[in-house]
Amino acid sequence: MTSPPTELPRWRRDVTVFLTGQTFSLLGSMLVQYAIMWHLTLETRSGSVMAVYAVVGFLPQAVVSVFGGVWADRLDRRALIIGADATIAATTLALAVLMLSGYDDLWLLYVTAAIRSAGAGIQTPAVGALLPQIVPTDKLMRVNGINATIQSAMMLVTPAVAAGLYAWASIETIFFVDVVTAMIGIGLLLLVPVPRIARTDQVAGVRGYVHDLADGVRYVARSPFVRWVLAMWGVVFVLIVAPSFLTPLMVVRSFGDEVWKLTVNELAFSIGMTLGGVAVAWWGGLRNRVHMVVLVTALFGVLNVGLGLSTSMWVFFGFMFLVGLGVPFFSTPTMTVLQERVEPERQGRVFGFVGIVMAVAMPLGMSAFGPLADRYSVESLLVAAGVALLLVVVAAVALPSGRRAMAQADAPREEPAPADTDSGVQGSSRRA
Repeated sequence: MTSPPTELPRWRRDVTVFLTGQTFSLLGSMLVQYAIMWHLTLETRSGSVMAVYAVVGFLPQAVVSVFGGVWADRLDRRALIIGADATIAATTLALAVLMLSGYDDLWLLYVTAAIRSAGAGIQTPAVGALLPQIVPTDKLMRVNGINATIQSAMMLVTPAVAAGLYAWASIETIFFVDVVTAMIGIGLLLLVPVPRIARTDQVAGVRGYVHDLADGVRYVARSPFVRWVLAMWGVVFVLIVAPSFLTPLMVVRSFGDEVWKLTVNELAFSIGMTLGGVAVAWWGGLRNRVHMVVLVTALFGVLNVGLGLSTSMWVFFGFMFLVGLGVPFFSTPTMTVLQERVEPERQGRVFGFVGIVMAVAMPLGMSAFGPLADRYSVESLLVAAGVALLLVVVAAVALPSGRRAMAQADAPREEPAPADTDSGVQGSSRRA
C-alpha cells in the first residue's frame, strides 16, 4: 500500500508535470473567481447578490463531493480531473460567447459559478487521492508543501493579473484565458502516467456505487482517527477561516477605509502563506503529523486573540502575516496524514468528506459571525473565536479520541477490517 522511492523512479518528473498543469488550471480558475466577484460587485452593488453568489459557489461542491469521493475510488482519477476541467472550461467558454452576444443576465453567472463549484467537488477528492499514487510516501509532506506554496503564490499574483485584464480588456477576455489555461493543464496531465488501483471488492452497477458510498460513510463513522482529523479541520474553518473574512471590516472600522490598508491586509496574509509553504516543503514537518496539527491549531487560537487585541495597525498586520504563515503548517500535515493513513482504495471517499467540510464549515461560520459583526465589534468576535479554539484544542487532546489519534499517527498502518462484509468478500487492493 505504500510507495517506496524504488517503485517510482520517475516520480520527480511526474510530480513536476502534474503540479505545473495544476498551477495553470488554478490560475485560470482564480482569475474567473475574481472577475465574476468584481463584476457582480461593480454592476449590482448588492449584498444580496453577493450572498447568492457565495451560496451557489459553495453549496454544489458540498453536495457533489459526496459522489465525487466515490467516483475517485471507482474510476480513473486522472480521467475525473480531466473531465471536470474540460466541463468547467466548456461552461466558461459558453458564458463568454453569450456575454459577447449581449446576454449578461445574473442567472448565467450563477449557473456558471454552480457548475464550477460542482467541478471542484469532483476534482478535490480526485487530486487528493491521486497524489499518493505518483509520490513516494516518504516525500508526500514535502510535495504537499510545494503544492501549498504554489497555491499561496497564486493568491499573491492572481488579483493583480485579474485587475489588469479586467481594466485593460473585459471579463470575457478573462474567461477565454481560463479556457486556455484549462487546456494546458489537461495536456500536461495527459503526460503523467498514473497507476490504477485494482480493487477486488468492487461491485459493478448502481448497487456497487451505493455499496461504495455506504462503505465510505461507515469507514469514516467507524474510524476515530479520520473523524478526529475531519473534526479539527471543520473547527478551524468555523473559528478561524470564517472570522478572517471579517478582518477587512475591522481594518475599515478601526484603522481607516483607505484602499491601501485593505491591500496590505491581504498581502500580509498571502505573503505569510507563501513563506509558510516554502518552509514546510523545505523542512518536511514533524514526524507525528497530528502533533503538528494540534500545535498549529493552538497557535491559531493565540493569534486570533492577538488580532482582536491589536490597537496598532502594523501590529495587526503582523498578526495577519503570522496567521498566513501558519496555514500551510496546518493544512499540509492534515492532508498528508490522511494520504499516509487511509488505504488507497478509500482515499477518494475520505477526501470527498474533506471537500464537504471545507464547503460547509466556512459558510456555517459566516452565517454566525456575519450577523454578530453588525451587533458587536470584530475585535471581540476574534478574541472569542480564539479563546473558543483554545478550549477545543484542550478538549481534543484531553479526550481519549484525541490521544488515540496522536498514537495512531505514529503507529505502522494496519489494514482495517472491511467496513461491509455482507457480501462475504474481503476488501483488498494492489497497485496495477
